[in-house]
Amino acid sequence: MYTPHFMSVISKISSGSFKTEGMIVAPCSMRTLSAITHSMSDNLLTRAADVVLKDRRRLVLMPREAPLHLGHCKLMYEAAQLGAIIAPPMPAFYNRPETIDEIINHSVGRVLELFDIDLGILKRWEGHKAEKSRAVALQSAGEKPEQPNGKRLVTQTKEI
Repeated sequence: MYTPHFMSVISKISSGSFKTEGMIVAPCSMRTLSAITHSMSDNLLTRAADVVLKDRRRLVLMPREAPLHLGHCKLMYEAAQLGAIIAPPMPAFYNRPETIDEIINHSVGRVLELFDIDLGILKRWEGHKAEKSRAVALQSAGEKPEQPNGKRLVTQTKEI
């Protein structure tokens, strides 16, 4: 693995001739997002990102700020216009994570999939059919299905 000094903009990855599949910036601070969006290649991170955009490779930015003000939203919009993929590490709850690791693995898995890397850590959404099947199974067992918030789930047993 190649690990150059952060401020060395003359490192291999600062050149388009250093072939990569792309780049992931995680976490991406608003300062880094701003530098990338405005082509300010003042360190190796922003220079490498600039090269990735210039050569039309995948650049995935995982901004870490919340809440966002209009300036942050504009930066993400402008970065997307340049070709970057904006992928905030937002938890997905449709897969019903039970641990912090599952929440993190979902964000990591989604981003790695953008590079065709499958670590087998991503739980896929199976749609409403799976939820319906679960509710029907609970009903047939004599239990009342509930949503995660504790409210009763309204179900139909008719096939769709």
